[in-house]
Parts: sequence; structure tokens; C-alpha cells
Amino acid sequence: MSIPFTNPLPIPVLGFCAYSGTGKTTLLKQLIPELNRRGVRLAVIKHAHHNFDVDIPGKDSFEMRKAGAKQMLVASHVRWALMTEDARDSDPELPHLLNQIEADKVDIVLVEGFKKLELPKIELHRAAHGKPFIHTHDDNIQAIACCDDTELPAELKRLDINNVPQIADYVCDYIASWKPCPIDLPMAPSCGCELDNSTTLSVRQGIDKILSYVSPVTATETVALDELDNRVLASDAISPVNVPQHTNSAMDGYAFKLAENDQPYKMVGEVMAGHAYAGTIQAGEAVRIMTGAPVPAGADTVQLRELANEQDGQVSFEGEMALGQHVRQAGEDIAQGATALAANTRLHAAEQGLLASLGFGELPVFKRPTVAVFSTGDEVCQPGEPLQPNCIFDSNRYTIKSMAKKLGCEVIDLGIIQDSEAALADALKNAAKQADIVISSGGVSVGDADYIKTVLEQVGQINFWRINMRPGRPLAFGQIDNSLFFGLPGNPVAVMVSFLQFVQPAIRKLAGEQNWTPTMVPATTDKPLRSRVGRTEFMRGVYHLAADGKLHVTTTGAQGSGMLSSMVKGNCLIVIGEKDDQLQPGDTVYIQPFADLL
Repeated sequence: MSIPFTNPLPIPVLGFCAYSGTGKTTLLKQLIPELNRRGVRLAVIKHAHHNFDVDIPGKDSFEMRKAGAKQMLVASHVRWALMTEDARDSDPELPHLLNQIEADKVDIVLVEGFKKLELPKIELHRAAHGKPFIHTHDDNIQAIACCDDTELPAELKRLDINNVPQIADYVCDYIASWKPCPIDLPMAPSCGCELDNSTTLSVRQGIDKILSYVSPVTATETVALDELDNRVLASDAISPVNVPQHTNSAMDGYAFKLAENDQPYKMVGEVMAGHAYAGTIQAGEAVRIMTGAPVPAGADTVQLRELANEQDGQVSFEGEMALGQHVRQAGEDIAQGATALAANTRLHAAEQGLLASLGFGELPVFKRPTVAVFSTGDEVCQPGEPLQPNCIFDSNRYTIKSMAKKLGCEVIDLGIIQDSEAALADALKNAAKQADIVISSGGVSVGDADYIKTVLEQVGQINFWRINMRPGRPLAFGQIDNSLFFGLPGNPVAVMVSFLQFVQPAIRKLAGEQNWTPTMVPATTDKPLRSRVGRTEFMRGVYHLAADGKLHVTTTGAQGSGMLSSMVKGNCLIVIGEKDDQLQPGDTVYIQPFADLL
């Protein structure tokens, strides 16, 4: 039986498997020096099938470990070794062992043994031993190193078990062609297959269907620098100047032409920020210089003020000095004529500051999308007015408007539409004339409020979908004339979650943003989490930076889809993908922080 394996390292792992007596260790003892000769840095993990000890009785490290130290680290100037007592009933776990490897110091990990794991392997085989092949029941065999007498199917990569350079060639090629597996994120973009036409969709299928209908706004307008926040750039911003404009000093100190045995340097002047030194620095000369001041002609190095000793018109320096240190070259951040910001970039404070530093007073941006919002239902009351019997205050309209405004949209509030076909038809037609997107909440469940379905189908092209998610299962989407329509669920939390997952990407694409994806951050769950295989679960969570230096997350408590307080208490959504049904404390989950929109 094979055992699943996931490589936790950013470098390849390659196994060598064979039956006992085939010569795995003998081959590796010859292969390792050959790979070292070629400059390949190696780590090797060997699975020992018996009780072993790498220490020697009588040594201090041995005695300390036997006295009860669970881990014993011995170090010298040439090597260090960590011995860990980790008694267990089953074999050691390779991913755990791999995490002990310093991956930044090696190019590949070679593994001897662990033949039941589903990791890429080279099988060693000698016909004279009469043993069966491993590749017949292991699809992870990449190649077979064997003797001349061995017969193999033509499709298998054959290596000569006695030709170490040939096997080394294969390992080097494997390193060069290896790519890490993509992270299996919840709701990851699809592979480009045809969209499913069923009425029950995954979250990803719903997003892909919606985006296939969205055409970005093409109309533009020129807007002053002060008004650019949250707008989307319509054309590349080409830098009219170098940034920095002049080669300048990164520190307060002294500028000079670096040369060996030239100390002390003769002081010939001072350069303040906003001023320049008129002359050219000669060998053996230095000027006092402030941060941001232009480096004089002839000077190529700056030394810090605190490492200088100025006396009697001369200055000498302490510490090591390297040519060009503490000097910022003209244009090293942005060169004149280079693209400072690409078209389709959403602009915020940092981008506005950058554009200001380049001297831009105004820029072309795409026009803001217009969003019309209304609520339906005789049971919904306007906040600020008396609450009628058996009614609720309308909260959905306000959360939708707020999120749309934060995405830079112009918002039209159509209020609460009464429960009648005529009123709803008029509202939809008028909204479509004014807005790029029309959004309603409530009454979209299949079978609920049939006249709403009837009216929507009369005035536009509408799809009613069930999305395999919680909260927010029902979703209506379509077109009314040239406008997009979203019918969101009625429960307040479901409205917000559905807006984040479906309306947000549509608005961003419509506004001109390209290739936007939601922020997904790994975190460690502190509580058990449950979902259902085949469904994407969005739990309200609170993440924080824990004492271990990692993000940890826990739920806000009860997760009812009508509990708006859970969104107020939380700072993220915990996203449990379709493949998971139960996660334990310590497991890694992915979160969507609220910072972008909420």
C-alpha cells in the first residue's frame, strides 16, 4: 500500500528504492562525490530499519542524552549534530525529517528507503537477484537503474546501474527541470476547462461564470492628483524624470574617491541637501555631505559620519569601506522613460505619493462603475423609522453600499421595493438604465417568491444558482439590458460573504483592474473546524500574531448566517475548501483578511 507524500521544501526530493542487497548504499557512496564534483549541494536521508545510535558510550553527549535530554546538540568548528529521542511505534515521517534540512544550503535531498511513500524515485534493479519490479505497483518511479540483463518496457527511462556519471546526469537534469507543486489554495483559479452548466456550482465555478460576462469599462476621464485615491489607472504612467533625480548620499557622512592608502583625506567643502558642490573631487579629497545631497563629481563612496574622525582640515575613517557604499545612483529606483505604474493599477496612498514624486498633477483613469442597490420585501423597514410588527430593519442595503463605495463605485440607493411584480419590474428597468451593476438582496432561493423569478426572467437574462458554500447558498446572476444583475441571499452575513466572493471580483474587473485575486493568508487554527466535503465554508474568524511568530486564527463563536455581530467581532473569513471536512488545532487553514473591504 502506498502512502501519500507532500514535499514541504522548496527544493526537489528524489528517492532511491530497491530490495535489500541491490546496492543502494554502494551506489550513493559513488554518486555523492560525482555530484559534489559537479557543484551539486546534497542532503541525504536514510531510513534505518533497526535500532541505531550515532553516539559513542562514554562521550559527554551520549551520557547527557541517556540521562534524559530529549535533544542533544553537539557542535565544533567543522560540523554540528542534533540527536533527538523520538520513540514511536511506526516509521518516522519523512516530511517531518525533511523540515529539519536547511533547504537554503542544498540543491536536492536524496532519500534512501521510504519506498512505500508516493515520492519521486529511481528504482535500482539487478536481474540476477530474481526480485520483482517495484515500478509495476508504484507510479512514482521516474527511472530504473538496472543491469544489461534486465528487460524493461520501452516507455520507462533506463539507466545503467554501473554507470555513475550517467545517473549523475539524470539527477542534474531532474534538479534543473523540477518545479514546486502549486499551493492548493481554496477557490484556486480553474484549469481553463469548459464552464459547468449545472445549477449547483462550486464557488470557483460561480466566479468564473460571472467573470465571463464582465467587460471592463473603457470610458476614461482625467482626474487631479488629489482625487486619484481608489481610481484605476487608464494608461501607463511613464516617469518624466529619474528617481532619484541625482546620484546622492544615502547617509550623513563624507563623500570621496575611494583609493587604497589615501587616508587621511583633505576636507575641501560641504554639501547640504538641495545644494551642490561646484567642483570635482580629486584623489585624496573629501567633502562633508548630508543625506539626499548630490554626490559631487569625482566622488564615488560615502562613509558614515559616526565612523569618521575630522581634525585640522583632514578626515580619516574607521571600518571597512566598499566602492559605492551609501551612494544612491540616479534612476536606480525609476529611470526616466520607464513605466512607473502600469495601466489597470488601482491607486491608493503609496501610488499617489509615487506619482506626486514624479511631478504628475493629473492622470487619465477609467470612469467609476455605477452600482444601483435596493432591497425587497414587505417585512423590511427603513432604519430610522418605527419598526412595524413582524418586520426587521434593512441592514443589507447599507453593507452593500458601503462595500461598493470602498471599491470606488458611484452608488445609487433605490431604497426598499414593495412586494409586487409591477414595482419590481419598474425598479429593475430604471436601475438598469442608470447603473452598470444592479444588486438586490433576498428572495432569490429557487421556489421562494415566484413572482420575483418571473419578473427577473421578463426584464433580463437571469440564472438562478445554488452555490456549494455556506453561508450564501442561493445566488441569482444575469443581465438586464446592458447591466449586470446580482440577486444576493437575504441573511445579512450571507450577503456580505457573497458580495466578497462574487460581486467584488466582478466590480474590480469592470473597473479596469486586471488579474485581481483575493488575499489568502495561511494561518494555524487554534480550534477544531468542521465543514463538509464538496462545500466551501466561510467562517468568521479572528487572527493574531502568536508567540511562536506565526498567524493563528480562531472563530468568533456561533456562526449563524443572520448574526452580523460575528462580522463585527471578526477580522477575517476562515476559508475551508471543498476537500476538507474536519481540521484539528495546529492544522493550517487559509484566511481572507477583512482589511481590503470591511
